[in-house]
Amino acid sequence: MRGPGGVFMPNRQSSKEDTVALRVPKAELPPKLREDMIKQLGAVPEPVEVAYNNPKVARSSQEFSAGVATWDAADATLKTFAHMAVAALAGCSWCLDVNYFLAQSHDLDVAKASQVPRWRESAVFTPLERDVLAYAEAMTSTPTSVTDELAARLLEQLGPAALVELTVIIGFANMAARVNTAHGITSQGYSDACDIPLAQRPAKPGVPSVA
Repeated sequence: MRGPGGVFMPNRQSSKEDTVALRVPKAELPPKLREDMIKQLGAVPEPVEVAYNNPKVARSSQEFSAGVATWDAADATLKTFAHMAVAALAGCSWCLDVNYFLAQSHDLDVAKASQVPRWRESAVFTPLERDVLAYAEAMTSTPTSVTDELAARLLEQLGPAALVELTVIIGFANMAARVNTAHGITSQGYSDACDIPLAQRPAKPGVPSVA
């Protein structure tokens, strides 16, 4: 099966292991939507199949996601890294997997993206990227731990429009990650198509190096 740009995608939709892991059964999708999903990603995303148990929720979620995709005040790479950082911290293997796959299909720096789960230990990220990753983790922790200093640095570097956009993207990533983990949705193997393996999050991440 081929995804964006001819990338090979394994089809794991019939995997018994994946089906058993779900806490909510998959629902039948409208045929056109199923076809579009396969064309876009190479396989139907399990979060969509689960959400369609409540079509109103599913359609509203899709509409919001489509709107998010049109936002352009913040750099796409920074938003992808932030989403991946949320997924790694919240334990959403599906979110981490699909965002890494999309980083490749959107021509982002895959070598750098592969290091997001261990960004504190990696030397590949710029100071701005490290601030964004720290911001994503600070928003994801409970209670949130964003500092005035970190927010001020990002405001100075990004401007108010981009910072607002980044903040809402991180909030959206948290919603997706927590919904998926609650439903028992795990990785579908999207990143198996990537040439560079996705790094594993350290068991004990290092002490934050930014305020």
